[in-house]
Amino acid sequence: MRAAIVGGGVIGGGWAARFAVMGWEVRVFDPAPDAEARLSPIMEAAARALPMLYEAPMPEPGAVSYHADLAEAVEGADWVQESVPERLDLKQAVWREILDAAPRGAMLGSSTSGFRPGELQEGMGSEGRILVAHPFNPVYLLPLVELVGSAKTDAGLLEKASEILTGIGMYPLRVRAEIDAHIADRLLEAVWREALWLVRDGIATTAEIDDAIRMGFGLRWAQMGLFETYRLGGGEAGMRHFLKQFGPCLQLPWTRLTEVPDFDDALVETIAAQSDAQSGGVTIPQLARRRDDNLVAILRALKMQGNAAGAVLRDHDATLRGRLDETLPMVTVRRVVPADWTDTNGHMNEGRYGQIFSDAAEEFMHHVGADAAYIAAGHSYFTAETTIRYLAETLAGERVRVETRVTLGEGRKLRLVHEMRGEADGTLRAGCDQFLLHVSLDTRRSCPPLPAVAAEVERIARLHAGETPVQG
Repeated sequence: MRAAIVGGGVIGGGWAARFAVMGWEVRVFDPAPDAEARLSPIMEAAARALPMLYEAPMPEPGAVSYHADLAEAVEGADWVQESVPERLDLKQAVWREILDAAPRGAMLGSSTSGFRPGELQEGMGSEGRILVAHPFNPVYLLPLVELVGSAKTDAGLLEKASEILTGIGMYPLRVRAEIDAHIADRLLEAVWREALWLVRDGIATTAEIDDAIRMGFGLRWAQMGLFETYRLGGGEAGMRHFLKQFGPCLQLPWTRLTEVPDFDDALVETIAAQSDAQSGGVTIPQLARRRDDNLVAILRALKMQGNAAGAVLRDHDATLRGRLDETLPMVTVRRVVPADWTDTNGHMNEGRYGQIFSDAAEEFMHHVGADAAYIAAGHSYFTAETTIRYLAETLAGERVRVETRVTLGEGRKLRLVHEMRGEADGTLRAGCDQFLLHVSLDTRRSCPPLPAVAAEVERIARLHAGETPVQG
């Protein structure tokens, strides 16, 4: 699959990075001679951070090329994403060029944060082909993309766009009707406008406003949104009680939402100075790295619970899994070490070695048929004993694999020997000898596995017989 990215700014670069990490060939159109140099940090950040969200092996990254000719960039593209500056005349001019050169069957998306698709299509006879696909920065980590069609847009086109975006791990939110600034930016604009007044009137500083969001309702919004949060605010009686109790407050002059402060030099300087002080001298790349690591940790935490954006990530992770190759070395895990797996020494915490070897055992169990359905039916394997040897440091962002050998597979007994190696050089980082017993989840006691699982375990044990694992 090939994606063409028209415009190499922060958003265009984020799109390029998201597509490339997910295995698409990417062609970037940006006539500036420094386009590749500007986008390289974004591509590197995405290659580091996005795979940390996944337990499954990632696709091979797609090739990225840079082009000064738009027609060359969009040639053969399956998806064209326009991300040029927010000027309607400029966007329309670019879209005329795209429509002249892009394949007829290509999906056409605009990253516009404010314009309606009908405005982009005006006078082009594009028959509703141009869609709004509005993402959020960083595009390579945040899943939301607002998907908007015009009155001319066929529903099948929106459905196809949704499938493609879901396939690269995003969450397409279908906006029901065209409206300026779609949904999310209208909400953000309301909060931004009120924040400007709070700063302008000396009520709060930029740091205090950010603290009010990130220490409180921002965390709630991250996993539950607005309305479900307020539903909980009503207690057992739910939303009705909340509305009855707090609805009248809407008549109180709590905000200046309908007014806009004069965006004069004094206000700009006040906000800029406070923001400089708030950052404490931390550079933009340092802030971006901090943001990425925080988002990885939050999204992974939500993934463990299967909630909100974590559910999207969990479901997409499952689509990347494939059947294991039983020949030696039998690779059961291939992944990037997440930032939240490290300790105060800056390397992988010893508890996470236990987790990665546990994950390897679970992948093996799934392979032999002891999967979620098997467990739901009341059967599983429990680890009875492990011995782990820590042989070399492993750092966040490193790619590793676990190779697994079956050294015992008979009756209720299963013994797995794992080796964790660096993906790049094959160096042995840790070894694990894991002994498991099959159990009944009804009695919580050991029992023989069901015949189909027992046969698979024994078959692979015979296949691996005579292989002596190396553990340093």
